[in-house]
Amino acid sequence: MEGSLETELTIKKMSLSRLGKLGQHSSVLFLCDMQEKFRHNISFFNQIVSVSARILQTAKILEIPVVITEQYPRGLGLTVPELGADGIKKYTKTCFSMLTPEVEKELQSIPERRSVILCGIETQACIMSTTLDLLEKEFDVHVVADACSSRSQVDRFVALSRVKQSGAFLTTSEGVILQLLQDSAHPKFKEVQKIIKDLAPDSGILALLQNQNPLFT
Repeated sequence: MEGSLETELTIKKMSLSRLGKLGQHSSVLFLCDMQEKFRHNISFFNQIVSVSARILQTAKILEIPVVITEQYPRGLGLTVPELGADGIKKYTKTCFSMLTPEVEKELQSIPERRSVILCGIETQACIMSTTLDLLEKEFDVHVVADACSSRSQVDRFVALSRVKQSGAFLTTSEGVILQLLQDSAHPKFKEVQKIIKDLAPDSGILALLQNQNPLFT
């Protein structure tokens, strides 16, 4: 009987994983390498930082853990101030994946957080590597399409398709925020509603939708 119950719980967990549900108490926000030296090289850099900042503001309000990495900050500079990440620990890395031993240790301290919301740059490098490493460790990964970019839009869009093929969920910043709230009766709803009152800036995804790109079908 006990074995049957465990099997039932495992199946239920797998079903929820396939659904890709987000929750305030089961999610963690990853913000990847939004640093000063990338400002003039990454397409839609200002827009993806602005979109990511909206999600970060929401995470702060809902007390969702945040992991921020910086790729070789000695050479590439620090996280840009407009992200609003002052006071949040930054994890330094040289590898493409955000899942460094230090970050893994942080995740192990919050085992109930199995859904990762992922934003940042570059999509075909650090975002893809991070996604694949997290999927391999059985995390749900929600790649925020309007909060990820690259120098090349070809690389960006093909990488989004690639992570979707591997099992990640493509989503938008407002979709993430509303999923985290779940209910307009949430005690923090009005506070978060102020963040999304104005539409997020377009970071190039609109052109894909207008061209009926198969990535989103």
